[in-house]
Amino acid sequence: MQNPVALLFKALALFARGRVHLDGPLQRVELEDRGERFRAFRRVVRDAPGRPPPGAVFRVRFAFRNLSPAANRRLSLIPIPFIVAQPGFRAKTWLLGEVSGDFMGWYEFDTVEAAEAYWDSLPLRMMRRRAAPGSLTHAVTALTPGARA
Repeated sequence: MQNPVALLFKALALFARGRVHLDGPLQRVELEDRGERFRAFRRVVRDAPGRPPPGAVFRVRFAFRNLSPAANRRLSLIPIPFIVAQPGFRAKTWLLGEVSGDFMGWYEFDTVEAAEAYWDSLPLRMMRRRAAPGSLTHAVTALTPGARA
């Protein structure tokens, strides 16, 4: 089980060293998933100088149980410190479904193992509690060398 205090201190150190950046304005990023178009609305990047390109992507899609997409868009800022402190984390792009209002997270990690371990992380446990029953899907995809996430 991850210690929230330790994650927060790690994140604060990364922010203090200038290793974490909220990208903006975003390039036009669109993804199709099960017939729906998703548009990016936020991206956070943890600098990885000297490391090879990301080796895996973790993708999660879900609908929130109680709040509107607009409210959840604002609330999605809260877990950023706990996300950037995850082992092997490189970047996350937040996307919103144009029709359903479903959220999608597109995460880049150093390795497939780090991406798979993210499923049991503190931020994902918090998100799973807020997801509407039956709406949650996730997948891990290995990236081939030279491929972009």
